[in-house]
Amino acid sequence: MSGAQLFAFGFGYVAGFLAERLQAKGVACAGTVRSAEGAAALRARGFDVAVWPGDGLDVAEGADWLISVPPDAEGCPVFRNFGEMAGSARSISYLSTTGVYGDLQGGWAFEETPVAPLSREAINRARAEEQWLSLGAMVFRLPGIYGPGRSAIERVREPGARRIVKAGQVFSRIHAADLARLLELAMGRVKRGEIFNVCDDEPAPADDVLAYAAGLVGVEPPAAVAFEDAGLSPAAQRFYAECKRVSNAKAKAVFGWRPEFPTYREGLAAAIG
Repeated sequence: MSGAQLFAFGFGYVAGFLAERLQAKGVACAGTVRSAEGAAALRARGFDVAVWPGDGLDVAEGADWLISVPPDAEGCPVFRNFGEMAGSARSISYLSTTGVYGDLQGGWAFEETPVAPLSREAINRARAEEQWLSLGAMVFRLPGIYGPGRSAIERVREPGARRIVKAGQVFSRIHAADLARLLELAMGRVKRGEIFNVCDDEPAPADDVLAYAAGLVGVEPPAAVAFEDAGLSPAAQRFYAECKRVSNAKAKAVFGWRPEFPTYREGLAAAIG
């Protein structure tokens, strides 16, 4: 890793976790954000960032690219703007979503499972995956990401919080710190054109997670509401229309990675602020 540089297109929550790990080891970290305010906050932490679309961006040759900019109907905006420079990167890690698998009715999603995206967002992600895989990128398919400040701990403290209950429904998730550890390993052991699922070891119902979070912080669990009676938005309904268990076996086998937070229980306990 000595002398390497991380360049994060979309220097957000996940990139922050990875950059802090690398910065502590003397690795320079740079990237793009969406606002001047966001850029100022990251510069104060020692990161060299510019506002997207990044006129005059200085992407160092041999840098490791991390891409988390949302796709659109044409795929990935970073691919369109910087794809011609991809050959200068040491590695490219594209953050996608397990939503590309669609609904497996509770079955397991492996990297070789055919994609069948249901939502427009997942369809766009699948298109962006194809673009980056054509350039030898590593694609990381992610479920829900949580961590300090962005977890069920905060949700159970919100006024009017609810637990949506849908029989048989489970979701996978990953703590941002565990994701950052895997991304660092991948930068050091580049696997070009490979796809990896990244999640913890226990798919679980979202209502169980909220109830556990409430117990950790000593508040009453949010009121349970049946999915059919919840009056969810179309976007939330699409979210609950998919049910799958995601396997992390390949990431473990290839990189020797193990999540520090193997279930939501350990992860939520660590996220309490």
